[in-house]
Amino acid sequence: MPASAPDSVSDSPPPAGGRPRRRSEAKREAILRAALTVFLREGFAGASVDVIAATAGVGKQTVYGHFGDKEALFLAAAEAAGGLLGDTPDAWRSPLPATGDPLADLTAAGLRILRAVLAPEAAALHRMTIAELARHPRLQELWRANAPRRTLDDLTAYLADRDRDGTLDVPEPATAARQFVLLLATEGRVASLHGTLPLPEAEYARIAAETAGLVVRAHRAGQAP
Repeated sequence: MPASAPDSVSDSPPPAGGRPRRRSEAKREAILRAALTVFLREGFAGASVDVIAATAGVGKQTVYGHFGDKEALFLAAAEAAGGLLGDTPDAWRSPLPATGDPLADLTAAGLRILRAVLAPEAAALHRMTIAELARHPRLQELWRANAPRRTLDDLTAYLADRDRDGTLDVPEPATAARQFVLLLATEGRVASLHGTLPLPEAEYARIAAETAGLVVRAHRAGQAP
């Protein structure tokens, strides 16, 4: 049996210290970019690991070595696209900015999250996942396990700080953060027909402001239990 063609991104260890890791990271990124392209074009069922590997310029075993299986690769590609709930490096610079006005802070955060949720690739991946859940229920488990942790952690820390300084009353900041993100995502997806209808800027602003207002009112300091 003929040997597999070598990867276009070389696996050979370079002489300088530290470079193998950078090469491995570059290869992983190339696979994720290729996977995203192929999944969006072919759907989950139609996407082939062979085609993904060829598109990335690596061997098939390299794909499996990095990601284990097709479902895990799918989830990793979703994360690379920004994540379904807006877990993107450009959402904000951690920690979440605190201006002293929680309504303004959460509205600004909500706008950034909405833009990530409704970005074309993220929205398309979400639609594809919904379509595939019945045939691949493990996708739902993987999706939940790969929740947008950075976004939720930043929001949780922000709300916990507002509870400590008395600006808001948030006894369960992690729950409040999750509810805020889910409300934003659901409202945005419904308004945009799951990302198929572009939203005007005013609609982004409305959804973000209304969702932030709901959270602030629900956790206003000094309210009777």
